[in-house]
Amino acid sequence: MIEKTNDKIVTIFGGSKCSPNSPEYLQAKDLGARLAEAGFTICTGGYLGVMEAASRGAREKGGRVFGIVMNQFKGEPNRYLTDKVATDHFYDRLQNLIMRSVGFVALRGGMGTVTEISLVWNKLQTRVLDKRPLVLLGDCWKEVVRSWQENLVVSNSDVSLLDFANNAEDACRIIVEKSRSVVL
Repeated sequence: MIEKTNDKIVTIFGGSKCSPNSPEYLQAKDLGARLAEAGFTICTGGYLGVMEAASRGAREKGGRVFGIVMNQFKGEPNRYLTDKVATDHFYDRLQNLIMRSVGFVALRGGMGTVTEISLVWNKLQTRVLDKRPLVLLGDCWKEVVRSWQENLVVSNSDVSLLDFANNAEDACRIIVEKSRSVVL
């Protein structure tokens, strides 16, 4: 588990398979840099793609970066981490990504990203987590959420727990504004 620190931690979720010139990678790198400059510690799953990009952006601005890695995974964590927390189980990994964070940002990814968003969102809905920002960054999310509303039991009240951002600047602004009142 991440030790209790006075750091304001923001967890960034997103795909591991995007390339360094993809829109997600570039947005995540920009976001990591902006959040580090705003005084936040970054937390990611610790591997490649969006996780590496956010870590890289933060480190290039002198920020602290937690990587929550899995002992079962064969891949090496990205080189931009300042701290690594190894876990044995997916649920432990998810808990470490979620419980110490004052806010969350998700970029386009796969089913792992959907799982992470779903768990955070459900914890916010059920008030297991006190109110904190869950920002969906990128063009794809409004359509995805609209599809969930059309095909699943997702209400407007549920959607009101989400914030949408078009770019890293907007996502950072939302995190800064909405995380001020979060007490861990």
